[in-house]
Amino acid sequence: MQRRYRQLVREHLDAPSRAAHGLKAAPGTAEAFASTQAAWRFFANPRVTLPALVEPLRTAGREAAAASPSAYVLLVHDWSKLDDRGHRSKTDQTRLSHAEDIGYELTTALLVDATTGAPLAPMELSLRCASGLLTTAQTEVVAPRHHLEQLLPVMQASRGWSLPQSVVHVIDREADSQTHFRQWIADEHTFLVRADATRKVRWQGQLLRLPELSEALLAAGQFVATGTVPIRGRTGCRWVAEADVLLDRPARQRTPQGRVKVGRKPLPLRLVISRIVNDAGRVLAEWWLLTNVAADVPPATVADWYYWRWQIESFHKLLKSSGQQLESWQQESAEAIARRLLISAMACVCAWTLERQTTPAAVECQRLLVRLSGRQMKRSRPVTTSALLAGLHVLVPMLELLEHYTPDQLRQLARTAIPRLHRSG
Repeated sequence: MQRRYRQLVREHLDAPSRAAHGLKAAPGTAEAFASTQAAWRFFANPRVTLPALVEPLRTAGREAAAASPSAYVLLVHDWSKLDDRGHRSKTDQTRLSHAEDIGYELTTALLVDATTGAPLAPMELSLRCASGLLTTAQTEVVAPRHHLEQLLPVMQASRGWSLPQSVVHVIDREADSQTHFRQWIADEHTFLVRADATRKVRWQGQLLRLPELSEALLAAGQFVATGTVPIRGRTGCRWVAEADVLLDRPARQRTPQGRVKVGRKPLPLRLVISRIVNDAGRVLAEWWLLTNVAADVPPATVADWYYWRWQIESFHKLLKSSGQQLESWQQESAEAIARRLLISAMACVCAWTLERQTTPAAVECQRLLVRLSGRQMKRSRPVTTSALLAGLHVLVPMLELLEHYTPDQLRQLARTAIPRLHRSG
């Protein structure tokens, strides 16, 4: 199984186009049809379990986290819809929001370096389908749960992954829920959540909406410039402010008897405000971040941590459109798709491992792979993960071919196959 696993990861270093009928077999001495058939058998094999397939990813995540100097590591949580409505053979797709919103839903917990913001490895993946939730946490299919109800089990599971640092769970504003804040704190988890603009907090005895508190801190000169950051194709100056706030309004929790008030005891949290403005002073983005991270972590660092949440969006994009073309896969069941997802994720991890290295040899290797990929790159971004994946897909089989042919033999074969390209003059 390990040999087949490694071969599948190599084949996923470059993805098929949307028009391809199936997995692109890596060039080599084996027949492409046999390789493709073996892949389909692997993805359909019920003995290949998701908990077993995720272990190499977790090992890669632990090893990469151990190389970071930070006392923390980020675990970013997010959800993404997989739109497979054009594939009528996928009969286990499920309704996601309304009657016409049919597909699968991917849940990801991505490990991110807290010093550099580099993606390390997805540590937990789940796929929601008609039969329930397929997850790397267990072999059985579980009943679907609301997004926020999926978080605590993953937080608890992360304690068993032997990560070398304290874990900070980073989540977008869907997780702005006082009820869940209280649950996570009671279970001793550290979180960083973007708050909604309608959230009210108590600050210095006043009950204010977050935009009102931003203006009060701005008037008091509490915002500090922390450098420039790119955002939506532009560059802006980031200003950061911090305040200790209380959530003291009763939270509401849904029960079989309806919504009831819970948690009347004031909940103290840190509020970090990250405001990005352009040269003209126009606000390009403003994020209100609620966290229980220790006070010795600077607010600018907290702002960095949330800014790096975009890595999970990039990962989903890499899977869906910029690399692996997930929504065009021909597998006909959620189980097969989930298995292939984990193989694709390991291919991404291989590219990330190279991308974050800065040694002269690594930089030269990155340049070579981009050249092999044939991609046209921006000067401002000469290396991308998708280009590295495409380059690796050329390099790996090239190395395999060199075990069977000498360079002179390959040149002679090329002269025979395409003589016009090898004529002198």
